[in-house]
Amino acid sequence: MATSTLIQSLIIGAGADQSARSKRQTFLAGAAIAAGDFVSLDTTKTGADRALYVAVVDTSGGAVATGVPTIGVAMAAAAAGAKVVVTVAGYAEGANVATGSTANLALSLDTTTSGRAAIAAAANINIAAVALEDAVANKADVWVMPSI
Repeated sequence: MATSTLIQSLIIGAGADQSARSKRQTFLAGAAIAAGDFVSLDTTKTGADRALYVAVVDTSGGAVATGVPTIGVAMAAAAAGAKVVVTVAGYAEGANVATGSTANLALSLDTTTSGRAAIAAAANINIAAVALEDAVANKADVWVMPSI
């Protein structure tokens, strides 16, 4: 008797897109987005476009983005107006994470670099992800926490 594809993928530890390890949705980029950037809904748009477009989470000037929940991590770079696949929950490879972040710690948005996460500080309660490994060269695999 043949083993089902789902059972076989669980047995061999298949990729992140198998089962419920990663939930992804396709949006449009409100502006240029780099692979691995943490993104949020683009609230500069109007009407239903606010749920269609995403933008890099802007923390410039040391602002902690407490009013804009992180939607997830962009899986590839996208130019303004292009489609971008975003991991909205679960496993995401190569997220933009501040070097120095370590495995098993909660990550919130970095207050110095837009689109990047860092070890969560007490002042920032918006947990975006959990690091699954130590960050190297500002990249790490993460578990994205659903924001809603």
